Amino acid sequence: MKFKMALAGVFVAGFVLPALAQGTTSFYVVQDPRTKTCQVVDVKPTSTETTVVGGDGMVYKTRTEAEGSMGTATVCTTR
Repeated sequence: MKFKMALAGVFVAGFVLPALAQGTTSFYVVQDPRTKTCQVVDVKPTSTETTVVGGDGMVYKTRTEAEGSMGTATVCTTR
């Protein structure tokens, strides 16, 4: 009985963990202050050479959503 419960737990974990890992990607719109160009990145910028457009709290769930926001941002002169 204990073996069956442990086996069931392993199967559940095998299905749930990949689904959770897939949904953790975040996208950011960053700007190079020297050239004023913007780009979408999937890693939170930590350097001072780029600025997150829309503040540090602006995180997008999809790349399409971030690109749409970049198109409407007035601080981005070229893409």
